[in-house]
This record gives sequence, C-alpha cells and structure tokens, in this order.
Amino acid sequence: MSDVKTLYKEDFFAWSKDQAEALRSAERGGSNHVLDWENLAEEIEDLGLSQKAALESQVRRIIEHLLKLENSGAARPRHGWRTSIVDARIEIEVLLERNPSLGAQLSSIVAAEHRRGARKAIAALERHRELDPAVAGRIGATAYTDEQILTDWLPPAPKA
Repeated sequence: MSDVKTLYKEDFFAWSKDQAEALRSAERGGSNHVLDWENLAEEIEDLGLSQKAALESQVRRIIEHLLKLENSGAARPRHGWRTSIVDARIEIEVLLERNPSLGAQLSSIVAAEHRRGARKAIAALERHRELDPAVAGRIGATAYTDEQILTDWLPPAPKA
C-alpha cells in the first residue's frame, strides 16, 4: 500500500477503495474500537464512487451533444452543444487529474454511457420533431472512441 496521505491527495478514488478495504480488514481482525465498521467502509467507498458517477455523467453529456451535433439540422442550439462539450471535457480532465485510477475505467464508462447518451439525444430530437427512422438508426449505429470523447474532435454537421 502506498502512503495513504499521498494517495488521498493524488487519487481520491483509489484512496477511498483502499481505506474501505482497510476498515473491513480491521473489522475482520477483531479491532476493539466501537465503530460501525461495514457502514463506515461503505460510506468511504461511496465517496469514491461519486467521483466515478461524475465522470459517467460528463461522458454521457458529451455523447448526447455529439449525437445532436451530428444528427440535428437545427442551427440555433449548436453553439450551446459545443460549449457544453467543451465544459464537460474540462470537467473530465479535472476528475482524471484528481482520480487517475478512473482513467483505467474510461473505455468501459464510454461504452456504457453510449446507450444512455443516445437515449437522451433521441428523446431531445423527438421532442423537436427531428427524429425519423434513418436518424434513429444512425444514432444507434454510432460509437464514439475514447479519443473522440476526450479531445477537441467534433462530428461533421449533417448534410442538409
């Protein structure tokens, strides 16, 4: 185990997992401290999981807005979608700087959030009467790479 104070500062997600396991281990070892060991361990673990949930949310937001940029002919909201993507990418950068061990989970998070981001994009396009079977099919067939999610890449605008 690395120095826990350093781990806390450098990778909160990894620290929370490490500390939760340390609490469970102390309980198994028969510590005489009167603590609610398991619930305390779960709460600490949940603190780290909230960082993962924040990463998932930002990835989902990027996917939703990339899909709308790629599939919506609407001109007016495009600037807002681009701004939202830039903001989400910055938030991801901060999350990964503070929690480097989450980087190892990024590919699985992107894969899982594709479906959710697509559902949000479909719902928005449907509300604005921009969804037809062809658009729904394109959205369902689209899969962005980790690089497309994290870099300055933007999809081409739909052909008019």
